[in-house]
Amino acid sequence: MEAAIVTILALLFLSLVALGVYATVKVVKATKRGVDRTLDQARRTVEDTTLRAKSFGQAGVAAELAKLRLSLRTSMRATQDALQAGAVEDASLRESLDLFARLSAHGRELDEDLKRLEREPDKAYVAGQLPGLTERTERITGSADALRQAARDRARRFAEDDLDTLSAQIDVETGALRHWTTTDRETAAPEPAQAAAWYESAPGTESRPQAQGPSQGQPQGSSQGQPQGQSQAPGQSQVGEGPQAITAPDPRVTAYPWEKTARPESAG
Repeated sequence: MEAAIVTILALLFLSLVALGVYATVKVVKATKRGVDRTLDQARRTVEDTTLRAKSFGQAGVAAELAKLRLSLRTSMRATQDALQAGAVEDASLRESLDLFARLSAHGRELDEDLKRLEREPDKAYVAGQLPGLTERTERITGSADALRQAARDRARRFAEDDLDTLSAQIDVETGALRHWTTTDRETAAPEPAQAAAWYESAPGTESRPQAQGPSQGQPQGSSQGQPQGQSQAPGQSQVGEGPQAITAPDPRVTAYPWEKTARPESAG
């Protein structure tokens, strides 16, 4: 029993030691990568500053070589940063990165050639090599610039398409949130055709212009000769005439309940 306990404790101790060693190695490697990256950036910064100083402070072949190296390094670094940043969101740029890796090999070879020519004592020989080196530099930087600009145009187009889709969705959502505005406009301002149809269907408005009382040529007694209580039933029309409008009663001939009937003896 005691031997088993000792064995278990020993295994736990060895596991902890192995875990500690592994963590230490990972930390050391990460620190080393960080230091190397910092040193590389510092070295590139110093080299770029030196090349700028040579291109502006010197003349002749040395200045031309410095300008070629500076333009090559600037173009290649900008293209690398653009492709690596775009490949994180767009998997189609993986192939572009492979092409850029092949182009980078030619760029590094050209940069080494330019660096060797900077130490070349025969300036005439260097001057004779400048046209070919300039053409190579322009071809490499042109290809790198084309890749970088195409990647940026692709990212910009995707962003514009996404913005258009988002704007359309937002318009639909805002219209749904303001659903009451459309209903208010429809109820507050009906269309002219609908308003006319409503007016014509209202009770008592179909033949209102004809309800002007008896015409001038019709004798007044024609409307008074008919006894009260025997008025024409609604809906009936006279012979030879069209539908008649509802005529308001004449207040001069209408008998109201509160009026007294004149006695015959009081008429004389």
